[in-house]
Amino acid sequence: MTLSPFDHPFLSGLFGDAEIASLFSAEADIAAMIRFERALALAEADCGILAVDIAETIDAALGTFVPDMAALADGMARDGVVVPGFIRQMRAAVGGVAAEKVHFGATSQDVIDTSLVLRLKVANDIIQARLDALIGDLDGLLERDGDKLLMAHTRMQAAIEIKAADRIGAWRSPLERTRSRLAHFAVDGFALQFGGAAGTLERFGDDGPALRAALAARLGLHDQAQWHSQRDMITEFGGLLSLVTGSLGKIGQDISLLAEAGAEISLAGGGGSSAMPHKQNPVAAELLVTLARFNATQVSALHQSLVHEQERSGAAWMLEWMTLPPTVLATASALRTARRLLGDVRRIGREPEECGGHHT
Repeated sequence: MTLSPFDHPFLSGLFGDAEIASLFSAEADIAAMIRFERALALAEADCGILAVDIAETIDAALGTFVPDMAALADGMARDGVVVPGFIRQMRAAVGGVAAEKVHFGATSQDVIDTSLVLRLKVANDIIQARLDALIGDLDGLLERDGDKLLMAHTRMQAAIEIKAADRIGAWRSPLERTRSRLAHFAVDGFALQFGGAAGTLERFGDDGPALRAALAARLGLHDQAQWHSQRDMITEFGGLLSLVTGSLGKIGQDISLLAEAGAEISLAGGGGSSAMPHKQNPVAAELLVTLARFNATQVSALHQSLVHEQERSGAAWMLEWMTLPPTVLATASALRTARRLLGDVRRIGREPEECGGHHT
């Protein structure tokens, strides 16, 4: 049983997104943490901090390492983070003199945050690809139906006739702007976290910045000084995702209202009613509204997680763990749903001869 609608046995049929959910699985998290530890050893060899044979031994052993998940859960309950127990298992797997050099100079937050960023970077690529495709879908709708006429509504009252292109353009433009914002964020927003015990890389002295740069290069992440207690990038990314879902919610709301009026849109499919078989409920459009409102509330929690005391917070950090993954999942689900919804639009607007006069 699960409490989340994103992976619930049947609610996930509406809310779920398997491609993105896989990035937040325990297996994906473990794989990214192992990737960090292997890259750390090799980067330390690059910088002359570890002997090459020691780094290669660590890299080879961790390449086939599979942790005991039950033991990790026990360690999490005891330590509040998974990494101490995880490192003990990795050192046992490496063995010999190389074992003590596993995780050398790093701290738990370095591993956990970098694992998150590695997976968020992949999620962003998926989200941007879906956003590109959705904008293309809107362009197709614009080309097909843009010259048809719609009754504009201001403050929920009939106003004047406009073209469908005007309404579709109002859907498309915010998505285009957010696509640009996401692309700009991706340049340096997915940064390596590597600071050691208190963010100073004290174990490496003057070699710390060079090591951090080497590790970032091996992981394909932006090289940035530690950000243990600086969560603005994480919160900014969540806010950008909420802009995506909010804009999609606008599309869903408008299509729901068009479907209520009936004459100015034709939709394929729709949800059935157990009591009223004649109904075709605009389920996809309604879901976009729901996901927009959900992410708006998640952004509030992410802003609460900005408040880290001193060099590291446990409480704010854990709040982020609870909040960010559902935000990403909701965004991916909304994009997939929006594409399906637009694919179901057979027609939006009326031909000019079907429309009446202007209203004031």
